[in-house]
Amino acid sequence: MKTILVVDDEKGIREALAGVLKDEGYSVFLAATAEEALRRIVKRRPDLVLLDIWMPGKDGVEALREIKERYADLPVIMISGHANIETAVKTTKLGAYDFIEKPLSLEKVILTVEHALEQNRLSAENKELRTRELKKFNIIGKSAVIVSIQEDIKRAAPTNSWIMITGENGTGKEFVARNIHLYSQRAPKPFVEVNCAAIPEELIESELFGHEKGAFTSAVAMKPGKFDIADGGTIFLDEIADMSLKTQAKVLRILQDQSFTRVGGTEPITVDVRVIAATNKNLKSEIESGNFREDLYYRLNVIPFHMPPLRDRTEDIELFIKQYIAEFAVRSSKEPPSVTPGALALLIKYRWPGNVRELRNLVERLVIMVPTSEIAAQDLPAYMRSADSSGTGSRYATAHLKEARNGFEREFIIAKLKEFNGNISKTASAIGIERSHLYRKIRSYGIESE
Repeated sequence: MKTILVVDDEKGIREALAGVLKDEGYSVFLAATAEEALRRIVKRRPDLVLLDIWMPGKDGVEALREIKERYADLPVIMISGHANIETAVKTTKLGAYDFIEKPLSLEKVILTVEHALEQNRLSAENKELRTRELKKFNIIGKSAVIVSIQEDIKRAAPTNSWIMITGENGTGKEFVARNIHLYSQRAPKPFVEVNCAAIPEELIESELFGHEKGAFTSAVAMKPGKFDIADGGTIFLDEIADMSLKTQAKVLRILQDQSFTRVGGTEPITVDVRVIAATNKNLKSEIESGNFREDLYYRLNVIPFHMPPLRDRTEDIELFIKQYIAEFAVRSSKEPPSVTPGALALLIKYRWPGNVRELRNLVERLVIMVPTSEIAAQDLPAYMRSADSSGTGSRYATAHLKEARNGFEREFIIAKLKEFNGNISKTASAIGIERSHLYRKIRSYGIESE
């Protein structure tokens, strides 16, 4: 049940409002002065306040200012029998939801209360969704370069400047774009992602700008494009270097004029869209090769971001592993496994050509497939273990006897299998264990793939 605080120095008005609001199913409590109202809000925060302006002692305007300083999201509807435009404007600027004049229309009061509560509910939902999205697209890292990127995102987000994000595949360029959108004033509006490399050349214009009915054989109806859908929000053009020069020219026009024409259309369509672009290519080289427009590059590259490869920020790898283990353990309904120091050392040492995406996929596989409560070095793919075989003393790099023993056992089994040309029965007999036991060890150490 929603709770409403009615604040008015006239007893008759307080009781009349209380009666009609209770009939509508609200819980109501009353205050005769602003000072009493502020004390009551501290003890029991209502869902909405009906606040008279002209009262003895502290007036409603001053009470509104204090309420909004302490409870910014608490909706307040102002009431006054001496209304004027100046007062209405002033209270609205201070954060009042609406302004109702006396003598009160009870029907209007109820309608305004319903609208205020509904808007507050939607606002709370949007805030919760935004918080959830920020958590989902959280940029993980404690390295200096990532901390700097996080700070730059918060500085750039409130502006409407174009953004260019560069970096290898899998480094998290989309996460940067998402964060810029979520920290901006455009957050409630759409975030539209377009993978320019995944759309065939003959369809990219129709995808971006839409088409009119009859524009081509299969155009049986008008279709809005991605720029239409993103109006008021953000469009993320991923892999923009894979876009044709013809389409680049149209994108440049949107950046200059904030307008475009649908395929098969003649009327310009005006939109308010923030463009964020990303690429894994060297755009300077693409410009020199004639594959990318120099004017588009400088138009988009107002605020540049570069996501470094994972191998250049190894101090963040352990943070990624912990988060992904927790995430995939919940999804798999398993207890989160621990990672042995030896396995962690190999994961940090590995070069990660697929960057964060490769690490995420590997952790998901390990959480699901490793049968024990810990992920050890022998659970990692063979190519990761062999990457540690170079360098003096690397065989003894692990700090744990168990892992050293497992490492020796693995090498011993591989050598014996080679000696007996991969014959499991002969190898098991030679080393003195059951054939089924040898099979389990081969699978456990990932020897089969070798």
